[in-house]
Amino acid sequence: MSPLRSPTPFWRRASIRVWIAQVFFVLLIALAAGFFYSNLMHALRTRGLSVSFRFLTLEAGFRIGETPIPYDPGDSYGRAFLVGVLNTLRVTGIGIILATLLGVIAGVARFSPNWLIRQIVAGYVELIRNTPLLVQLVFWYYAVIFKMPTIQESITIARSILISHRGIALPWPRPTGAFLPWFSFLLVGTVVAAGVGRFRQQYQGRTGRPGYPWLSAISVWVLFAAGGWLLFGSPVWMDRPVIQGTIYRGGVVLTPEFASLLVGLVVYTAAFIAEVVRGGILSVRKGQVEAARALGLREGQILRLIIFPQALRVIIPPLTSQYLNLAKNSSLAIAVGFPDLFSVGKTIFNQTGQPVPAVILVMATYLAMSLFTSLLMNIYNRHVQFLEK
Repeated sequence: MSPLRSPTPFWRRASIRVWIAQVFFVLLIALAAGFFYSNLMHALRTRGLSVSFRFLTLEAGFRIGETPIPYDPGDSYGRAFLVGVLNTLRVTGIGIILATLLGVIAGVARFSPNWLIRQIVAGYVELIRNTPLLVQLVFWYYAVIFKMPTIQESITIARSILISHRGIALPWPRPTGAFLPWFSFLLVGTVVAAGVGRFRQQYQGRTGRPGYPWLSAISVWVLFAAGGWLLFGSPVWMDRPVIQGTIYRGGVVLTPEFASLLVGLVVYTAAFIAEVVRGGILSVRKGQVEAARALGLREGQILRLIIFPQALRVIIPPLTSQYLNLAKNSSLAIAVGFPDLFSVGKTIFNQTGQPVPAVILVMATYLAMSLFTSLLMNIYNRHVQFLEK
């Protein structure tokens, strides 16, 4: 008989070694963080500083060139910081929408049967992706916006859009007294439209016949919107910009700084999104496209019903990264003088002498924006993924 083997010591078990390694790593990180924190606090004490956010209640005393909310130099640093946050959110939100549209169009155009369109889009993508964003922002600001005609000689588009070196003036809808009842009526229509779309989708799944759920839902929504308009009157009126002296009056005006930053971010990010879309389309097997053509589907239907539903599972993860890059790249607004989050934060810590808490605020805000964007995109990503049984 072979002798009985002695039991393996618990510290030699693979699972125990993994736990010991993880605990050791966490302790190492905690020691490093404590070391750096101790050095930071010592350096602040020797300079008579502290990590305090009480300065946010003090009077700011500086002007901000572009404010989406009322602000004057007598307001607090906290309100000034809020203005910077809102400016960053504004350019990031609009930029994501426009960059997505331009990027998807450019990505699809890479597969155009027209040779000239393919080469133009390819040239745009290669040029923009291989040029620093900072250089592009300076180009849009000094070589494009400032070279526009004077405000008295503004370029007029469709009798409503005015473009000059003072910015871009656009018509803007303003609410009337009928807006609230019309909007309430429209909310009811939205609920009804969702119910109709759900019913038509179930009908389509039950009978196998086309139910056109989206078309039905949109049609009901449009009927409620038009019916509310006729019932309560016009909910909005169009405020069109006009030239008064050396400024624009009415509508909404995109300042040269905001316009150059927005255009630069959109054009730059869209070039990367175009490559993401192209990669997603290439991930769909050619046999499925050929089968769809054999069934008589048009190219638009193939793209909408066959290619994009499958390509989205490949597109969404890198697309999320591009959205995050756009938000973080907006900090280059300081190069064109736009008062974004980073620019206002820099002014605050220069004036208050509190660089550490000001930088912490800026970093925390960018982190919150990135995490929220990632959360939304991850939810949508789980929605478009294929479920395997």
